Amino acid sequence: MRKQIPNIITLLNLFCGSIAVIFAVQGHLELTALFVMLGIGFDFFDGLAARLLNTQSELGLQLDSLADMVTSGLAPGIVMYQLLTQVFGKPFYVIPGSWNSDQIMASFDWSYLSLLGLLITLASAYRLANFNIDTRQTTSFIGLPTPANTLLIISLPLILKFQQEAWVVEMIINKWFLIILTVLSCFLLNAEIPLFALKFKTWRFAENKIRYGFLILTVILIILLKFIAIPLAILLYILISVVFKEKQTKTH
Repeated sequence: MRKQIPNIITLLNLFCGSIAVIFAVQGHLELTALFVMLGIGFDFFDGLAARLLNTQSELGLQLDSLADMVTSGLAPGIVMYQLLTQVFGKPFYVIPGSWNSDQIMASFDWSYLSLLGLLITLASAYRLANFNIDTRQTTSFIGLPTPANTLLIISLPLILKFQQEAWVVEMIINKWFLIILTVLSCFLLNAEIPLFALKFKTWRFAENKIRYGFLILTVILIILLKFIAIPLAILLYILISVVFKEKQTKTH
């Protein structure tokens, strides 16, 4: 039973991700964000549990990727699709003419550009598959991890709902902003950019000063800026990783 504890936590991630997808399809993006965050929380603790219990396994690795594909792949893709739909038009739908008729009525008040949001799902799938076979990513990451990218995407509806500053709303609902963010998101997921991992092997400050520094700055940003802090924290994560990597390279 001890060996299954991390897998159970992973399945809780998948369960939360599945609920998030249901809410995303229904357009309840704030609830989607809530369950995605819960899923990402479980995603963090399943690896921690596996290390503490010394029960790492190939099954756990594959199960973790499958769960992440839903929580941090499908869910953010649908969220971006819904945001683009609000900009470009209503989703396509088909209505049967009658229960005993083969005729249908279709609404074409719909833009194919909304489907660009699902590129995030495709890019996430590619990253997760590549992560499992990339031996360079055992202690750090190459490219933006899917949970971090997902937090970036789900922060948008939360900002629109709870921080309705005019300039922020105008920027987020701009079609070019959403399209560029989608493309940038797909690029960062699979870019050859080394990023530090937030996994603590020990709690000593000397060995984790970059991680502690990032977490402290993130907490300060959240206190000051609330949900707007999420995309800024992702940007900060990338910048710290790049700067730290450059310093490491210069000293060796």
